[in-house]
Amino acid sequence: MSVESLDVSEKHHELQPQVVQDKSCENCGAPLDGQFCAKCGQEITSNIRYFGTVILHLLDDIFSFDSRASRTLWPLIAKPGFLTQKYFEGKRVHYVPPLRLYLFISIIFFLSLKFFTNFGAGSVPVISAETMQQNLANKIVELHSSEADVDKQASIARLQILLEQVSQNKRIPLQNQAIKLAQLELKQLSSGEGLSKEEKKKYDELQNNVETLKTKDSLITVSNQEDGTLRFDFLSEEMNTKLTEQVTMLKNKAEIAFSSDPSKLIEQAIGKLPQLMFVLLPVFALLLKVMYLFSNRLYMEHLTVALHSHSFIFLAILLLELLSEGQDFIVETSAFAADMMQYLAIILLTWLPVYLFIMQRRIYQQGYFFTSIKFVVIASIYLMLMLFTAFIAFIWGLTSI
Repeated sequence: MSVESLDVSEKHHELQPQVVQDKSCENCGAPLDGQFCAKCGQEITSNIRYFGTVILHLLDDIFSFDSRASRTLWPLIAKPGFLTQKYFEGKRVHYVPPLRLYLFISIIFFLSLKFFTNFGAGSVPVISAETMQQNLANKIVELHSSEADVDKQASIARLQILLEQVSQNKRIPLQNQAIKLAQLELKQLSSGEGLSKEEKKKYDELQNNVETLKTKDSLITVSNQEDGTLRFDFLSEEMNTKLTEQVTMLKNKAEIAFSSDPSKLIEQAIGKLPQLMFVLLPVFALLLKVMYLFSNRLYMEHLTVALHSHSFIFLAILLLELLSEGQDFIVETSAFAADMMQYLAIILLTWLPVYLFIMQRRIYQQGYFFTSIKFVVIASIYLMLMLFTAFIAFIWGLTSI
């Protein structure tokens, strides 16, 4: 190699660092040496990108589960408090961050909850009142034209009562129950084999429902006055009137939903739970802060405990759902495997409260006695909060149907 070429190469290497140093941060103007500014921390890459690229980066930030997932999920389910302690110690790179972990597991959990929950409205579908009236009338005429006997006379009497209940009752809950009962009655008369065991059970249940509804003006009563209204002294007359109207509307929606097809209400209520649970997380962290006021831990540390404990609860319930579905699927092909799944479900269900107790003791470093007392108090208060959250989800679901 010639001296001239060596000289050119050396000049090239001397100029290369100078090119890097010429680059400056668009935010503060400091020289750059790498992908981030050493002075203000801004990334070199521009945030002005194609919309699709932004969405992909956002999804990657939330759901990116690389090799850290395998190091995170097993301790989450088997080592109480391990992830939280590592996070407090500053060892965070090897594990999925608490918030990302919670978001990922909670989204999968609530999606599976909608999938695994049985939204069926029952074995008897509801048809229109007009169609049922016509079907009942036709069946009565058919029975009258056939050879008379005691059983047929009794059937005609039952059909006439049902026809009256369907046609004259304008209360939707009672009408729906009467329509369902009439469907089973017609099926019983038309089928030579009669009703199945489940259908007979449903038939008796519908009869009881109809009799109960006939004696009550409403299944749901929400009032504090003798006239059935809801009034409070600290509200104005106009506000009390609006409150009564809103409560009456929600009550009617609830009666119709429960008596016809509760699946829509259940779907709507479950759909509201993720938002409500996300609001409940900081409340749970505040509860931990109060119960461990002298633990010298910051609120964000208690929030980390809340994120990890809820992630475990959702993951455990998700596994229980999968075991239950798997057991139902293979029970006919392999009884042994189904029994093993049942035992695993029992173990996991027992492990759930034990895990939370061990986690609480390891994180806050208190003895068994005080940990037990605080665990019971926290569980009791949080259970009431959960019931209140479920009630809010129910009311919110009613407003959406």
